[in-house]
Amino acid sequence: MQTRTSEKGIPLRQWLRILAAFVVLVAAFAPAAALAKKAKDKPPPVSDLPNYLSYLAWKLRGVHIDDSEPITSEFQKLALDDLEQWFAKSPQPKTDVEVRRELERIFYNLRYPTSAVPACFDQPWKGGVLLGTGYTLGWTNYNRMSVFALFAQREGKTGLAAVTNFLPFVDLHYEFLPPQGDDFRFIIYGTRPGKSQPRLSAILYSFDGQSLKSQWETHDLFDGKMQVDNNKVTIRYLNENEYVREQAHRRNPPRHEAIYKITPQGLELESDREIPF
Repeated sequence: MQTRTSEKGIPLRQWLRILAAFVVLVAAFAPAAALAKKAKDKPPPVSDLPNYLSYLAWKLRGVHIDDSEPITSEFQKLALDDLEQWFAKSPQPKTDVEVRRELERIFYNLRYPTSAVPACFDQPWKGGVLLGTGYTLGWTNYNRMSVFALFAQREGKTGLAAVTNFLPFVDLHYEFLPPQGDDFRFIIYGTRPGKSQPRLSAILYSFDGQSLKSQWETHDLFDGKMQVDNNKVTIRYLNENEYVREQAHRRNPPRHEAIYKITPQGLELESDREIPF
């Protein structure tokens, strides 16, 4: 009987044996590959906080900022819970540098494009210290959420006094105003990317020992820059429409300078004038 062969001269029965062996190998390795993938997708335990926060941040990739609240809220709760436990472990007063390092410790494993950048301060107040503890969680160059928590430190005890979510897309920086009565007043500000010039936003907060209240705010000032003095706040910015129009003709637009007087109620606009570019 004549043995059938393939076009390359290999007996057909040999081809069938090779094919059968290949099918057996695939069947043998498929469960192992599936288990490996399942293990890879399985989140680390919450007790392994740096890796769990990294896992949460990684889930934000591709998520629109309007849909990010479930993940960012869990991230925020875990980060603040860690700080409260960390404060409770030692009655020794903490500095802003120590707080920043603790946040850096739990954020260290976040991978590009995700990031969490701490922003902290410590300021004396009523015989104790207020610790401003914030961070900006980002998952693209544009999508980012900022959280600010205020801790009160007095007589060997540190407690969470207030928490607020700063403006979306904006990072965190601080300026401090002169005391007004017993209230502690400060400005949280930052810039928002996404256009040819960064846009400045700022909120003036007052803390009376019970709650954090907003007394003044401004949003999305094109190429805005802020300076705080003893009795005034100066903001210089560009009008975006003027900038686009003048740049189209290769000219520089005027810059604007707004000067605010610091009052017990917040900030009061004194003047807003054009100045040279």
